[in-house]
Amino acid sequence: MPESRDGRWSAVAAISLPMGGAVATVGLWWLVIVAFGIESYVAPTPPEVAAAFGRMPGYLLENAWVTLVETLLGFAITVVAGALVGAVIAGSRSVERAFMPTLVALNAVPKLAFATLLIVWMGYGRGPKVAMVILMCFFPIVLATATGLTRTPAELVELARALSASRWQAFAKIRFPAALPQVFVGLKVAMPLAVIGALVGELFGSTAGLGFVIQTAGADTALSFAAIVLLALMSIVLFYALVAVERLLVPWVPETTA
Repeated sequence: MPESRDGRWSAVAAISLPMGGAVATVGLWWLVIVAFGIESYVAPTPPEVAAAFGRMPGYLLENAWVTLVETLLGFAITVVAGALVGAVIAGSRSVERAFMPTLVALNAVPKLAFATLLIVWMGYGRGPKVAMVILMCFFPIVLATATGLTRTPAELVELARALSASRWQAFAKIRFPAALPQVFVGLKVAMPLAVIGALVGELFGSTAGLGFVIQTAGADTALSFAAIVLLALMSIVLFYALVAVERLLVPWVPETTA
């Protein structure tokens, strides 16, 4: 009976606490604007942002879809490429020593420096935005994959040797599953960066997307804030979708960690 009560409370808390936090944030935003007498052309109130949604729902949702597609496409490409590069780095100490400094150096370069170059190289279509997403996400995924694959628990390695498992069997059955929790850490770090990358690409040159909405809104700050709210909601949904996938693929983590 106590376990059932605890389970119900956990389910209620999982919904009510995030909603309460969101309500508190919106309330604080509204209070600051009213208390300091901030004009709507500087920062709109929540009702003004809601009115902007009401004025242009189709326009906002259409551009949100463009940003979502760019984000997911770039993220998917980065997951595949980053996981492969991370696996290669984890499998060879020489490769790690040869290329990890270059990856660190490329990651240290501000991504805005590539924004205009990507437009020159790839035009104003989807390409530069997807490329910016890849630049933003690549290093965290590579690093998380390499770290996870090189930190297999020693007892699992000994078990594979005792069972005379081949290198591929050890990787598929032991090393890769053991690395998944660390890989998902990198994926969860990279997911919000993917949304930021798509937005940055759109701000520097685009004909559609939420970045385009913000760039062309002009004095209509309520419309800009509506686009920002959509970006925030997109990041939240994508992040927790990734959390759900993690719980599905790595169900043993909650049971084996404090």
